[in-house]
Amino acid sequence: MVSVGVSALGHTDLYFVDADVKINGQYYREVLLMQKLLPDVKEFSDYFTFQQDSAPAHRAKETVDLLKCETPDFIPPSLWPSNSPDLNPVDYKIWGLHQQQVYSRKIQNVDELRQCIFEEWERLDQRVIDNAVKQWCRRLRSCVAAKGGHFEQIRTFNFPKVVWEQFKIHV
Repeated sequence: MVSVGVSALGHTDLYFVDADVKINGQYYREVLLMQKLLPDVKEFSDYFTFQQDSAPAHRAKETVDLLKCETPDFIPPSLWPSNSPDLNPVDYKIWGLHQQQVYSRKIQNVDELRQCIFEEWERLDQRVIDNAVKQWCRRLRSCVAAKGGHFEQIRTFNFPKVVWEQFKIHV
């Protein structure tokens, strides 16, 4: 698994999680958030909004309390989108493109896969992230308008302030 944050300001480094590591609330808070993602995000700006999905480690009371203290603006769990690929910028835009780039190469083993994922992440064009972030607000509003149901057409609305989206990919 790989964890990363994206925003209109840029993207964090990739953080690979070893296959034998169980990602519980404690690991998520102590390692992924406090040692990796939050320090990376804070290098871009002192003010940001941090948003997650409903993974159990994200919903843990201790995680929510930590993020209320460690981030300048935290979207509370009651306002989180569902675990829907239609509402995750990385799922609907970034990861698909990244995957195409990674798998366009001939990969022999897991080490080569990791290296390729890293190299392609470093090449990721910021315009792809910007486009995904802009679509995020429209997608959320379309989901609300559809009362949580399926939505195909994305309406045009004003864009929100910068939002960091933490996401995971499995390799």
